[in-house]
Amino acid sequence: MPAAHAKKTTALLFGAALCFPAVANIAPEPALQVPLANRALLLDAKPVDGHVVAVGAYGHILRIGPDGGWQQMPSPVRTQLTAVHFVDENRGWAVGHDAAILRTEDGGRIWSLQHHAPELQQPLFDVLFLDASRGFAVGAYGLMLGTADGGESWEEVYYSDEVEFHLNALVSPAEGVVVVVGEAGTAFRSSDGGQEWEEIDFPYAGSMFGIVSVAEDTRLITFGLRGRVFSSDDQGQSWEQLETSADLSLMGGSVLRDGRIVLAGMNGLVLVSSDGGSSFARYRHPDGDALAGAFEAADGRLFVFGESGIAELELSLAAVR
Repeated sequence: MPAAHAKKTTALLFGAALCFPAVANIAPEPALQVPLANRALLLDAKPVDGHVVAVGAYGHILRIGPDGGWQQMPSPVRTQLTAVHFVDENRGWAVGHDAAILRTEDGGRIWSLQHHAPELQQPLFDVLFLDASRGFAVGAYGLMLGTADGGESWEEVYYSDEVEFHLNALVSPAEGVVVVVGEAGTAFRSSDGGQEWEEIDFPYAGSMFGIVSVAEDTRLITFGLRGRVFSSDDQGQSWEQLETSADLSLMGGSVLRDGRIVLAGMNGLVLVSSDGGSSFARYRHPDGDALAGAFEAADGRLFVFGESGIAELELSLAAVR
């Protein structure tokens, strides 16, 4: 695999490495409860029932209240968690290294381990459920797992004959449609809930680290290496590059309640679009830390998260002139 191709997890770009010893059937240790869990590396955060659930290093799971206050939740693993997804206000899943998959049925307060396969030596980078039963998790070296029973059982999904590049992120812009993006321009699409897959002729040979659905699910925005951002208005079948005037890798993104798109990345870079991605304003977090994404608290405040945990971002103070 060419060394120039960036690998998903933000932690890799933060200095961690995919180094795995030979492991077999080792029971995971639960995460430690620590007083500064909000200052450790966080890699993903999703809203649920007026709160936000964030996951990251050492198996940390944080539940963040409407005012930005946080509480660390017990986690059954101490390995790094890379992504979290909720299908409703109660049911959610988190994934991470050692092919770990966790489930919650109470909005992120209590988590149980559904899948753990350190012998694969393939971390998972993203998770998506189409409903309470059907879900997918994607990860390193082409790994895709699927479930049809809410995660009680997981099986490898064979979507292509030979894919060795990382699958970094996935989204469902419409019923039955799933779009996957990854390393080195790798991209796949299913229009029947994951039964059949077709390769997307993506216009860029670099890595995409994330993808979001905007404008009432009629537009997709994917982003990644060296500030590249692309949009699709046909549910991922074709893509057009957008101008960002940025050259730093973008690692995470979200859509705020008012429709604004927020992308975050290396060296504290934050891009904000108020017109569906047609243009972006540039901001920079004052600390300059590597960022994995952003979320909006229930009270309207904007927070970024990444290398140094969670921090509020006031756009008026972070504009790049």
